[in-house]
Amino acid sequence: MTSMMSTSLGLDLCTQSCDSSTRTSLLPCSKPQAKWQCLASKGTSRLDMFEHISLMTLDSLQKCIFSVDSNCQESDSKYIAAILELSSLVVKRHRQPFLYLDLLYYLTADGRRFRKACDLVHNFTDAVIKERRSTLNTQGVEFLKAKAKTKTLDFIDVLLMAEDEHGKGLSNEDIRAEADTFMFGGHDTTTSALSWILYNLARHPEYQERCRQEVQELLRDRDSEEIEWDDLAQLPFLTMCIKESLRLHPPVLLISRCCTQDVLLPDGRAIPKGNICVISIFGVHHNPSVWPDPEVYNPFRFDPENPQKRSPLAFIPFSAGTRNCIGQTFAMSEIKVALALTLLRFRILPDDKEPRRKPELILRAEGGLWLRVEPLSAGAQ
Repeated sequence: MTSMMSTSLGLDLCTQSCDSSTRTSLLPCSKPQAKWQCLASKGTSRLDMFEHISLMTLDSLQKCIFSVDSNCQESDSKYIAAILELSSLVVKRHRQPFLYLDLLYYLTADGRRFRKACDLVHNFTDAVIKERRSTLNTQGVEFLKAKAKTKTLDFIDVLLMAEDEHGKGLSNEDIRAEADTFMFGGHDTTTSALSWILYNLARHPEYQERCRQEVQELLRDRDSEEIEWDDLAQLPFLTMCIKESLRLHPPVLLISRCCTQDVLLPDGRAIPKGNICVISIFGVHHNPSVWPDPEVYNPFRFDPENPQKRSPLAFIPFSAGTRNCIGQTFAMSEIKVALALTLLRFRILPDDKEPRRKPELILRAEGGLWLRVEPLSAGAQ
């Protein structure tokens, strides 16, 4: 049931959860900036973006999914530590094909660590779901309707209200699978996207400054610097810069699909039905016949005022079709909020050493993605 509902409800769930809680649940986006201000005041301005932004995305996701403040950017969290360990173990196992068989893997020390971390994550999610289900049974659906009115629904709440076409809801196991998938699929990919976006803007200060001015203009008459849901559509140039970075440095490099019918190729050959094909997102995004000067960072490729004639499948950072990323609406919203708040407070500068791309499950940088942050004076904000 989980897999069926993921396809039919996934995008709606992500949109509802994000829409209902954007102002509150994305507040962890501001925490790394306070941390960077503190580090800069102590003379530390050279930072590994992956290290810092990873904690921010985990913090934001835990708030949006469970309404839990992990505070992992200031103190240790066993749950967050388990998520990070599982991600590391998955990458390590991926490089050891002989351990793909569960029976062998769970006999190893890494396999035992994997199961222990899995149990911790599952137990945490199960406890939240059981507590929320108990409250729902006691107070009824009015409890969730009241939360919806105050815009404090989280992902678990939305899943508890979800029903299929026959009116059947999700079981606790179904909800846990959805929540864990959203957590695992959402933190590393968003970390990669944001880190490379900051890298590209650091290398192109003219674009960075234009993004900053766009955000400043948007918030010019505000008492606070909170980004609200309706603001996200009012940042066209910042969105163009995000999309061009996703083209140049897509977080996910490869996807695989099974052919449901024979696929005829231009040279007359055919891929038989039932074959599994690996599609290179990185290759599509760097194809010079589709993208002229593909290694050049040019946000104007995505200018809505000057649309380009190209296939809708030329740009697929979130995959495409019925199995595209169910969290893309949430991810784009989180990226816009985090980027806007960062540019309001900091000037991002390139490091002396050019990073080298490191393809893993996501696109990383060898040795970390190091940039320098320079706090903006109050008058410059």
